[in-house]
Amino acid sequence: MKGYLKRSDDFDKRREHLRNLSDEELKARFWELAGRVVDPMLELAKTHTTPSIERSVLLRMGFSSLEVKPLVDGAIDRGLMGHGVGHLVYRVSKDKNLSIREAGVQMIEGNHWDYLVETFKGGER
Repeated sequence: MKGYLKRSDDFDKRREHLRNLSDEELKARFWELAGRVVDPMLELAKTHTTPSIERSVLLRMGFSSLEVKPLVDGAIDRGLMGHGVGHLVYRVSKDKNLSIREAGVQMIEGNHWDYLVETFKGGER
């Protein structure tokens, strides 16, 4: 093995604090650490989105690729993107007693945007 560096193995030293933990305690420790790694990503996802993400959400809500563009563009034009376009469609659906589909189609036709601007820019979420 000429040319390879020999690494001193410090595994036993690094795992000393875990040595006396049971399987259940190790499992709990793993999930705690996994949560600490993922939490910042979840926080970032709550406050940041992209047109691509919003299009993907709308596609999963049942809208066609041709329908998602005017919905995303409408949210961007009105400064509502940060609220999530799927959430905007859902909110219109819920508040106006429409199906998700009806709400989205009506928004594509230009309806309900003033209501959304008033609702979300007025501080309500």
